[in-house]
Amino acid sequence: MPMMMAVSFERYGQLHYLDPGQTSPRVGDKVLVPTDEGPEVAECVWAPQWVGEDVDGLPVCQGIATEEDLARAEHARRRRAEARRTAKRLIRAHGLNMRVIGVDHATAGNTFTVYFTAPSRVDFRALLRELGRTLDARVRLTRVPARDGARIQGGIGPCGRDLCCATFLTDFEPVTMRMARAQNLPPNPMRISGACGKLMCCLRYEHELYREFRADLPRGSRVRTPDGDGVVVGHEVPAEKVVVRLNAGGRRCACDRADVCGPRQAYESAHRGGTRRAGASGSEGLDRRGAGGGAAGDGMR
Repeated sequence: MPMMMAVSFERYGQLHYLDPGQTSPRVGDKVLVPTDEGPEVAECVWAPQWVGEDVDGLPVCQGIATEEDLARAEHARRRRAEARRTAKRLIRAHGLNMRVIGVDHATAGNTFTVYFTAPSRVDFRALLRELGRTLDARVRLTRVPARDGARIQGGIGPCGRDLCCATFLTDFEPVTMRMARAQNLPPNPMRISGACGKLMCCLRYEHELYREFRADLPRGSRVRTPDGDGVVVGHEVPAEKVVVRLNAGGRRCACDRADVCGPRQAYESAHRGGTRRAGASGSEGLDRRGAGGGAAGDGMR
């Protein structure tokens, strides 16, 4: 059974999973994580644990970070902060419609990678040259989509929790206004958009729940509730309730999904009726066997 641990490069940042190898770090320890630019320091947020799934192919932790590693990581952090401030200042000076969302620094090659978002194509050649001269390093400018920008920056969503893209989402699936309408949300994009300005990702992975709920008891279905028979006129999916208009008086009531019986009861009713018709002669035979059988039948009824 393999072991796995999780680390984060930023506080409350995205989790990265590792094979602990020969190390046994505790939560809060600084460890070395292999990257394309060499080992980088990250914080252990999930101590090594045995897992039952097949997790082959994970990068292997390269050990506990030393004082020298921590000093190098602090120097890189300061250099990233300097590069971020410089990039923002020069973007304003050049009048470019760009927004810096993150900076990476590879100590080995003294290379900065500046991630940015922009609503349209940007000619940043002059900016790139000036950035290189100011920082005295090699600089790469990389444009990322809006959703990836939110993932890199992180933040708090309208629900009050950490952004899904910065915590557990691994890829982005298309999100449409049809999904919002299916969940009875307002069609105003400003109210159902996330930090990235796009429709919220949660509309996608909650859509299937709404679809299945409504498929069981669609609008117009005739159902039986504890308050009487009626017709389904609405759904309250988060509360798992069905809104029914009662036949008697037209009053509406919200019933628990488990208390509403529709197609299943109709099937059972038809099934019981078929059984009675098929076994009618059998029932007469039981009655002819004697009063004892009839008494038992009355007791059961």
